Amino acid sequence: MSIRRSVRTLVLAALLGGLPAGATTMLRADLPQMAQASDAVVQGVVRRVQSRWSGDNQRIVTDVEIQVTESLKGQPGGTVLVTQPGGRVGDIGQVVSGLASFSEGEEVVVFLEKKGATAFRLAGMAQGKYQVQRSASGTSAMAVPASTGDAVLIDPKTHQQSVSSAKPVTLEQLKTAIRAALQAQQGAPATKGTK
Repeated sequence: MSIRRSVRTLVLAALLGGLPAGATTMLRADLPQMAQASDAVVQGVVRRVQSRWSGDNQRIVTDVEIQVTESLKGQPGGTVLVTQPGGRVGDIGQVVSGLASFSEGEEVVVFLEKKGATAFRLAGMAQGKYQVQRSASGTSAMAVPASTGDAVLIDPKTHQQSVSSAKPVTLEQLKTAIRAALQAQQGAPATKGTK
């Protein structure tokens, strides 16, 4: 089952009851699922973070421009534009829990889903971002998963409230796990409903 279809199922489950009112809910996704379901996975440096009004002037969105240093999946080009809801324009701000925050100069690994012709969104909301933290000497790097904040994670099999299984790992361990998931996907026989 794709993450997109699973999200629709989760929304239906939320409407039928059992989830806290007003809470952002999302399906918990493990690393292999994220890698396989994403249209692109890239490592890069955040060059620009800018909030703006949406085209209909009804909500605020934030554009995050990432300079790609390595593409782990897909061919997204030299830069990617990630757009997500929320942000601040002047004195007005909108907050959407469960989304990752970005800052200029930050090094990241992100799992992306296409959103239109040129933009992307994070796959799995905040679960789709790892911040790269390098040692002072620059000889080692850790990949730290973004916080999901106060969002409620739901186990995709049991539909019960869950916790994230993502843990900080070395950057090389993260890349190895992504490549292994993609290799397993290529070696697996195609089944109905998968990419």
